[in-house]
Amino acid sequence: MTNHSHDVDPDTEKIEIALLLEGIFRKYGHDFRRYSYSTMRRRVWHRIHLEGLPTVSALLEKVLHDGVLFHRLLRDLVIPVTEMFRDPDMFLSFRRNVVPILREIPYVRIWHAGCSTGEEAYSMAVLLHEEGLLDKTRIYATDISEDALSRAKEGFIPIDRMKLYTKNYQASGGLASFSDYYVAEHGLVMLKPSLRKNIVFARHNLVTDRSFNEFHVILCRNVMIYFDGELRDRVHGLFHESLASGGFLTVGSKESITFTSRSGCYDAFDDRNRIYRKNP
Repeated sequence: MTNHSHDVDPDTEKIEIALLLEGIFRKYGHDFRRYSYSTMRRRVWHRIHLEGLPTVSALLEKVLHDGVLFHRLLRDLVIPVTEMFRDPDMFLSFRRNVVPILREIPYVRIWHAGCSTGEEAYSMAVLLHEEGLLDKTRIYATDISEDALSRAKEGFIPIDRMKLYTKNYQASGGLASFSDYYVAEHGLVMLKPSLRKNIVFARHNLVTDRSFNEFHVILCRNVMIYFDGELRDRVHGLFHESLASGGFLTVGSKESITFTSRSGCYDAFDDRNRIYRKNP
């Protein structure tokens, strides 16, 4: 298929994409205006080719008048990339170094921001169950995508990922057998409902929504890599406001708080695994 995007004047294309993102915000309330331009451009053109359209402007016209097409585009813009016990070393460090501190707290609140289809929140539930902390913990798992959240609530795991997830679980310091946490039947794998009882799945938009509680741990991993610097700073402000004194913030392996306006507000508790502790 011809890549029309190569034939467009780059300045014109920037205007078109800015108008598209502005239109999406005004019509549907989803704010992608401060997301990384290169990421948005790539995902927008992916949808343009699938729809057989010639330009970004043609996509904008369709999106404003066709809610079904908008939801197809939305799925492209919030592509969920997640797995159980992703970056196992982080979970191992959390288990060894953060859990002993959480034991001292009467009731623990954890926020998984940008939880996608829920794998990370379920991973945390498994870890806390094994450490005897799940019953005194409430996990809030939030995402911008209703589709991702409805899948998260169902608790299904793609059967072709079980080998990877089992390997991740073992490398993260798992104390049991990963198969203890799911049931498999008719080619489907479902996480045991007991893991879900202390997880609240809810829609929350990091770009436009406010803080909604005080947390002892916030995990936002591999979400802010899609934001521009100004938006990243704003979201870090939200997290700082939402964290209890001495609380923990964990970001993705390719992310850091070093170059944000909040870098002086945290100690590098485990910099290699991107676990930071809010200064008292």
